[in-house]
Amino acid sequence: MSDTKSTPAPDSAPASQRPAEVSRRDFLSEVTMGALGVAGLGAAALTYQYFSPNVLFEPPMTFRAGNPDLYPENSVTFLQDQLVYIVRTAAGFYAVSAVCTHLGCITQWKPEADMIACPCHGSKFQPDGKVIAGPAPRPLPHYSINLAADGELLVNKLEIIKPDQVLNV
Repeated sequence: MSDTKSTPAPDSAPASQRPAEVSRRDFLSEVTMGALGVAGLGAAALTYQYFSPNVLFEPPMTFRAGNPDLYPENSVTFLQDQLVYIVRTAAGFYAVSAVCTHLGCITQWKPEADMIACPCHGSKFQPDGKVIAGPAPRPLPHYSINLAADGELLVNKLEIIKPDQVLNV
């Protein structure tokens, strides 16, 4: 019995070919570094988002409404991109806001009834912006309208004018 030699098991490989065991300390160190890397990338993304501007692009407050010949006499024309009605009467031009004074809904021109109506809450306005009916507390504001040097109508939504001011062309 003492003469027997122990032979290595066939599945055991020499120490140089065996995969190195990862210690608990090394494993936790790797997991910690990975978590810190993910947190750092998240913090960098949030910082970038914080410093990038949050811009709301709105149409300009002063705009050209085209040549006066585009608007027939006794007409109301809705300019959707500017939310303005260009009204032409025998007396001249005026620009009226298309935003209801009740809750800020966008009104609609009703040619068959010859009025501006709010589809949401039922306010009704005359073409000059005066309240006919509904919950709207005030008439629609009138904006400044002038004739530019090249002959086009120039509307300034920053300047609210009295309803009786009309541009004569």
